[in-house]
Amino acid sequence: MDGSEEDSGLDRSLNSRGGADKISCVRRGSSSSFLSGRRRSAWEISLREWLDRPGRPVDMLECLHVFQQVVDVVGVAHSQGVVLATARPSCFVVSSFNRVAFVESVSCSSSGSESCGRRPGSVLDAQVEDGRKEVGRGGWPRNAVSEMNDFPMKRMLVMELDWYTSPEEVDGCAGSLASDVYRLGVLLFELFCMFNTLDEKLRTMANLRHRVLPPQLLLKWPKVASFCLWLLHPQPSNRPKMSEVLQSEFLNETRDSLEQREAALKLKEEIEDQELLLEFLLELQQRKQETANKLHDTICFLSADIEEVVNRHSALKEKGSTYMEVNKACYSEVEKVDHPLCYSAVIEDSAFSGSRKRSRPELEQYEVEDRSDNLAEGFRSETVPEVQEDILSKNSRLMKNFTKLEAAYFSSRCRLLKPGGKFINKKLTSSGTGQGSIARTEVSSIDDLLPKEACNTASRSGWIDPFLEGLCKYLSYSRLKVRADLKQGDLLNSSNLVCSLGFDRDKEFFATAGVNRKIKVFECNMILNEERDIHYPVIEMGSGSKVSSICWNSYIKNQIASSDFEGVVQVWDVTRSQVFAEFREHERRVWSVDFSVADPTKLASGSDDGSVKLWNINQGGSIGTIRTKANICSVQFPPESSRSLAIGSADHNIYFYDLRNVRLPWCTLVGHSKTVSYVKFVDSSTLVSASTDNSLKLWDLSGNVSRVHDTPLQTFTGHTNIKNFVGLSIYDGYIATGSETNEIFVYHKAFPMPVLSYKFETVDPITGREVDDTSQFISCVCWRGQSSMLVAANSSGNIKLLEMV
Repeated sequence: MDGSEEDSGLDRSLNSRGGADKISCVRRGSSSSFLSGRRRSAWEISLREWLDRPGRPVDMLECLHVFQQVVDVVGVAHSQGVVLATARPSCFVVSSFNRVAFVESVSCSSSGSESCGRRPGSVLDAQVEDGRKEVGRGGWPRNAVSEMNDFPMKRMLVMELDWYTSPEEVDGCAGSLASDVYRLGVLLFELFCMFNTLDEKLRTMANLRHRVLPPQLLLKWPKVASFCLWLLHPQPSNRPKMSEVLQSEFLNETRDSLEQREAALKLKEEIEDQELLLEFLLELQQRKQETANKLHDTICFLSADIEEVVNRHSALKEKGSTYMEVNKACYSEVEKVDHPLCYSAVIEDSAFSGSRKRSRPELEQYEVEDRSDNLAEGFRSETVPEVQEDILSKNSRLMKNFTKLEAAYFSSRCRLLKPGGKFINKKLTSSGTGQGSIARTEVSSIDDLLPKEACNTASRSGWIDPFLEGLCKYLSYSRLKVRADLKQGDLLNSSNLVCSLGFDRDKEFFATAGVNRKIKVFECNMILNEERDIHYPVIEMGSGSKVSSICWNSYIKNQIASSDFEGVVQVWDVTRSQVFAEFREHERRVWSVDFSVADPTKLASGSDDGSVKLWNINQGGSIGTIRTKANICSVQFPPESSRSLAIGSADHNIYFYDLRNVRLPWCTLVGHSKTVSYVKFVDSSTLVSASTDNSLKLWDLSGNVSRVHDTPLQTFTGHTNIKNFVGLSIYDGYIATGSETNEIFVYHKAFPMPVLSYKFETVDPITGREVDDTSQFISCVCWRGQSSMLVAANSSGNIKLLEMV
């Protein structure tokens, strides 16, 4: 039976009686097992619920086992002269192994006719009386077994109390020890009888008051029926005493079987407990063994990598020691005789070691003896405080980002292995700038000596050069320093958002453009070297609409292309401040334009109309069109080809086209969850994409053999970008981007976390004080060619030249 609400009331009434055990500890579902929910509480349900379980099988030994335990509880009470008026199923609980426990207190010391039953005015009395009123009003429902199981607990208590009340108690007499024997007869009858409906049970229990037993009990369990009739005799004096019940043949002939059953149940419980513990320990052992295996593999290849690095380090130290010994010998000879041949020997050895210096003047600062001691330690020497500071700073940054560097190391290490375990030795074509992909294995002279079949050794050493290069680049700079602050006369203009920045071919001039409908050209060195209150552009060109993007021609120095919010693409002659060519085929705003480095006459533009137009600056109309289903936010040519193009789209994808066949993209890069705002090439086979999903992604196009590529080499996070164009620029593996927190972030392609960051100060133009303006963001960034300097602008038109130091 369910009886959730009524059951809780029952718990409170029983616990209110003096010395009662807390039934809340033994109610169904009161606690759960420690492991996997396999075992519930030691106590499961009340004996009333146990008896009324739908479809309960009647097993003789099981029923006698339960009955025997109740008889023992009553026998103990009677041995102390206590009448156990509450010897009813609702006052007992049954465990999962059919162990019965009494949840009422046997603390009364009354004897004979005195009862330890209900006290007038108790909560239980009130519940029973309420139940009787309900019965009187509506009568008992005649329902199926399922409804019998859901029958209200209060009504069931009323019925149970009536069934277990002896005839003499019904006549108004006080309960006696014989009354408890009558109650045992009723319980024995309930144990061996099952009913399909509540109506059937009510009729049968009413007949039991007149000692009328159902035929099936008489036929199937004649001894049980006979013992029941003895216990249920209407005259108390004719009922057996408790001692006679305990010594009866009916109970004792099965006692051995019951004891064996009890022992078997106890043994089963202990076995299950041990199995449960064993299962837990085996599962724990398996998990720890898997962890240990992974850790062992990790330690093995870490040891191999350490051995490889130590070998390289030793070889370099040995080479360095030889170099220093030669320098030492020549220096000594020079001190004795100023012979020019010694200087030439120093020069030749310096050239051999790769040094650009012709002499080592720092050697003159130390005595020969001190140098000899230092040479024994290789290149170790007394460092100046600045160098020590630099080392400490690098150490601090390394330890601060140790976890992320660890992840990057394992990523670099595992990237060299295919799923099948074979070593990948990619030699990617690098650009003319010498920049390389993070995935490229820059095979050293040591690696070149390895046989092709030595995959394990190759995989052990192939990661070192790119990872070491990335680590050095990551630790090379400590901050972004402001070199100049571009102060413009129209800074107070509300429409001052800078949308695009760009340096000319020789990196002498940079241009700015934005919503003020102007393209301004500034001389970089003049701004860096001269302190001025206001900086004026050397060239200023007016546009008919807000300018969204600009791009300098990398071959023709005075040409710059622009796109605007009206869909117009223009090519300007900067020296004349005139439009050289104008294209009006786009139907909506053009977000991006790009000149091809390989073919400076070719230009591409991407628009909100979902098309990419290809132009030749010497022709009047487009020479090709790529149609897509989404807005185009960015276009860029690879550095060494004019036959392919990368496109960043509002549908979250990057498309890479072979322009000889624009019907379908050569491949699609899938991985961003929002609009792709920028695409930039690191080199001819490596691409960086920026998205408003707060991330940048690095893609390797060299190994792509499928139409869809969904595995970026690296994902860079740390900046905030959810709705604006914040800029993207690449230099020697360093990736600069803006943030909607008004900060610039610099990443290196080898690691996912920022290398450096710088926050623009927001100054109130009237008070001159710094304020916190959350609406401002970095709108564009651009490196100054192959240098550590970049120019950045924010949404208020503030432009700064910064340098990594």
